[in-house]
Amino acid sequence: MLKEKLSPFIQRYEEINKLLSSPEITSDIKKMTELSKEQSEIEPIVQKAKEYLGVLQAIEENRALIEDEELGELAKEELSELEPKKTELEEQIKLLLVPKDPNDEKDIYLEIRAGTGGEEAALFAADLFKAYARYAEKKGWKTQIVSSSESDTGGYKEIIAKIKGQGVYSRLKYEAGTHRVQRVPQTESQGRIHTSAVTVAIMPEVDDVDVQINPNDLKIDVYRSSGCGGQSVNTTDSAVRITHIPTGIVVAMQDEKSQHKNKEKAMKVLKARIFEKRMREQQEALAKDRKEQVGSGDRSERIRTYNYPQNRITDHRIGLTLYKLEEIMQGGDFDQIIEPLIAHYQAQKIKEAGL
Repeated sequence: MLKEKLSPFIQRYEEINKLLSSPEITSDIKKMTELSKEQSEIEPIVQKAKEYLGVLQAIEENRALIEDEELGELAKEELSELEPKKTELEEQIKLLLVPKDPNDEKDIYLEIRAGTGGEEAALFAADLFKAYARYAEKKGWKTQIVSSSESDTGGYKEIIAKIKGQGVYSRLKYEAGTHRVQRVPQTESQGRIHTSAVTVAIMPEVDDVDVQINPNDLKIDVYRSSGCGGQSVNTTDSAVRITHIPTGIVVAMQDEKSQHKNKEKAMKVLKARIFEKRMREQQEALAKDRKEQVGSGDRSERIRTYNYPQNRITDHRIGLTLYKLEEIMQGGDFDQIIEPLIAHYQAQKIKEAGL
């Protein structure tokens, strides 16, 4: 019963209140900081719990008055407002009781790679990146391109960008996977619809404490940058390629003129990729029997389809179809897809937690 699950939180909150005013704790800064942090973490649950218990008591009192000649009608009226409030509070409390993802407040590295479809896939990678950049702007986040590899027609073979802001990972983490596009390419003279695919990776930015790398596990190559960038870039060994031998992960960086800056950027992306790989392996192990894993990049293993002729966008994980593709891509209004995805996965977590 939900009521019983809430009692320990209220008791612990009151216990911390007493401890924080005791002389032995006020003189111990470390212990005081730990207790204050614990208190702030459970405070939202405690506030909702007290409100919920108050509503339960009010419902009980009003039910006892239903048969009363004078107060019966008033009690029924009160109950018609209290019952929906009780249900609403229960849903809010269940969400608060679900363990939080420790990465939710982290900044991210967004990585988009062209997959099946050649130049058309590269062009869609560019379109998708622009749409995410518009979404980030709407949210007040900052987007900075870390590395990019352009295709011959102006698309991206690969682009990595850092997105900074409040709750970035919590909102974009479900974008990871294969995105399929169906449209008539600019180069198609017959008007035939082509199917292409890009892969999206969402990697939380990690601290050194999250991922520790043994320098002996790294193979670092330096070489001259290729493509545009100016004479100073192309005539020095400023480009850096780092290979993490245990995982086989390779990061190449050549956007900066300085070898040191390229190496610094490459190391940050490498740590994010290693961290994301570990997370993915853990999730796959947990989801082995639930068939919830995101595929590896093949067109058949898609999470979403963008069909331009029909102005249709479909998320296959939750069966959501919207005929607003142009509006979402041009306006960056991904909340129309992200909100239902968050609700779906929250409902799953509540069910798994037995709430």
